[in-house]
Amino acid sequence: MPSTKSIFLAKLSIFFFLLLQTIHCQANTPQLLVADSLFENKSYKEAMEIYRSNFQNGIYSPSMLLKMAFISEGIGDKENAALYLSKYYDLSPNPQTISKIKDLTGQTVIEGYEVSDGMRFLVFLVGYQEIIVGLLALALLVSFILLWSNRSNLTEARFFWPSIILIILLFLSNNFFKAPKTGLVTGSPTYIVTKPSAGGELIERVEPGHRVKIKSSKDVWYEVEWKEQTAYIKKENVTRY
Repeated sequence: MPSTKSIFLAKLSIFFFLLLQTIHCQANTPQLLVADSLFENKSYKEAMEIYRSNFQNGIYSPSMLLKMAFISEGIGDKENAALYLSKYYDLSPNPQTISKIKDLTGQTVIEGYEVSDGMRFLVFLVGYQEIIVGLLALALLVSFILLWSNRSNLTEARFFWPSIILIILLFLSNNFFKAPKTGLVTGSPTYIVTKPSAGGELIERVEPGHRVKIKSSKDVWYEVEWKEQTAYIKKENVTRY
């Protein structure tokens, strides 16, 4: 039967393995501070290069997305300005963002921006993933310390359940907090059809600005959710993020 010491060392190894997975999320924080400083000094091109690199690596904040949208609109890149605002809307849903996207895309009505309470909660979890993982890691470390300090009195398996549960929660929060895959319609015009082929029946013809949930990828097509039904759009007409 494994000793208490060996169990403790095994758990400690798992803890550090999980903790190391989160380090990359913190790695570019100094870069973002530099980019913010460049933005404040109106060195927009240099700031944008850093912001874009971090965005492509999945590192962003609501403030960063607004700055990227501002810079993109300033250089006449309305497509990317709308893209960054669309992503910002995921983190902070509000009518003003929708109005701005409409202005940028020239639309009076745009689809795909409905956010349910469940989706808001998921976005919240994704947005604060680093903090949640950090708190769970801290709680796990405390539980390890308590186990180690009371190792001589641990005679039943139930004493280890809190640590096991924390390990499971840490693993899940670090690997499975992911928002749904979303894409912004950027092609003009874009045809939404019933089948992934030229023979698919036309559902709707739309202009840039609408948003779709991407369910899967098939050759040159995306399978998407459009007005609560499954549909298909050519990949060239959608910018995925």
